[in-house]
Amino acid sequence: MASKDPFSRTAFYHRLVPQSLRVSLDIECFMAPECPFCVIESSRVVGANSLAFAIRDGYPVSPGHTLAIPNRHVGSFFDLTPAEHDALLDLIQDQKRLLDAEFSPDAFNIGINDGPAAGQTVPHVHVHLIPRYRGDVPDPRGGIRWVLADRARYWTE
Repeated sequence: MASKDPFSRTAFYHRLVPQSLRVSLDIECFMAPECPFCVIESSRVVGANSLAFAIRDGYPVSPGHTLAIPNRHVGSFFDLTPAEHDALLDLIQDQKRLLDAEFSPDAFNIGINDGPAAGQTVPHVHVHLIPRYRGDVPDPRGGIRWVLADRARYWTE
């Protein structure tokens, strides 16, 4: 059953996505009410396609830090369908173009924390698109390798 709130994520989805592109089940069937990504206010959504949506991170590490999130509540990237993988990557591409225009970053980090041991704190898959800027750290070499800091300096070993 669709939400009666005209500003809910479900209502936003139904306004944004043409009927021909909607999934066969109502989007609410894919939601977990206790999940913060399943109850996003539509005003936070900065982009969407039929299977995923994007928001700016609530705790950004850089200007424009964006999250791409599948509509379906799924904990692991490895449990997504091929169509959901494609939708997330398409959305990342779209958001990259928008971030380039709005923030003019010099580069990007793209990352997924998959599981608690990897640092995932919200058990709903989300892809971080993090704009990077010259000088935002003294030495950016190694990029995402710094998640395991003692193994990051591969170029000195």
